[in-house]
Amino acid sequence: MNIIVNSNSMIPIYEQIVASIKHMILSGELGENDSLPSVRALSGDLKISALTVKKAYDVLEEEGLTATIHGKGTYVCAPSQIMIQEEQHRELEKDLEAVAEKAKLYGVSREELSQMLKLIMEE
Repeated sequence: MNIIVNSNSMIPIYEQIVASIKHMILSGELGENDSLPSVRALSGDLKISALTVKKAYDVLEEEGLTATIHGKGTYVCAPSQIMIQEEQHRELEKDLEAVAEKAKLYGVSREELSQMLKLIMEE
């Protein structure tokens, strides 16, 4: 599993792990019933505390993305279509916020930006 954490980031490490695994699940890179590395294995790979990985796995389970079977491991659950759609909308909103900031920086009006989007969406 290819998870990269940045210990210099303002985002807590467990949240970085959650975001990485969530992205892999929602993008289809990890499918239903795929197993995640054990807490001990992932903490060793990332050279972080096992408690940090456990916290990330707990969050994923609370969100309904994984299920843990004691003695067997943690497995990916099938994400609901609503969950996938919400995540896609969040990503899109983030991208649009960046575009809006750039448009302000360049002096592009709301109307001009709207026209640009309409043209792009027609293709």
